[in-house]
Amino acid sequence: MQKLNFPTFAFRFKITENKTFIFDRIRKKFLLLTPEEWVRQHWVYFLLDIQQIPISMLSLEKTFVVGQRKKRFDLVVYQKNGSLWMLIECKQALVEITQQVFDQIQQYQTSLKANYMVVSNGINHHIFENKLHENKVEFSSNFPKYQL
Repeated sequence: MQKLNFPTFAFRFKITENKTFIFDRIRKKFLLLTPEEWVRQHWVYFLLDIQQIPISMLSLEKTFVVGQRKKRFDLVVYQKNGSLWMLIECKQALVEITQQVFDQIQQYQTSLKANYMVVSNGINHHIFENKLHENKVEFSSNFPKYQL
């Protein structure tokens, strides 16, 4: 798999029938290693090991209703009170993050009211802060500090 813009993590792998699987610490099982899963698992390790976010505050592949459409986010980080702190959308490394993706984020943020949203292809990480009191979304250059 391609080297991503993350620290080095000690992933667990297994190979079965010529397919590589990676261990998912949240679901506690091995998953088929796809380019998108590679990015998603880097985020899991980053959130748990670097940001020290409790595993109980993370959810993978969570579905929300936005307008009349269902939208599945790769990673969701909750606050202690159950509200959304961060939504993370993962793309595989070769996928370019376009203006269309940013426009989509604005729409989701307005509806879901998460404090932050991240779109990442593992190389480029785009972090947005939802300024609810100002009714706007702003780009953030640093990863926010999580507080319980």
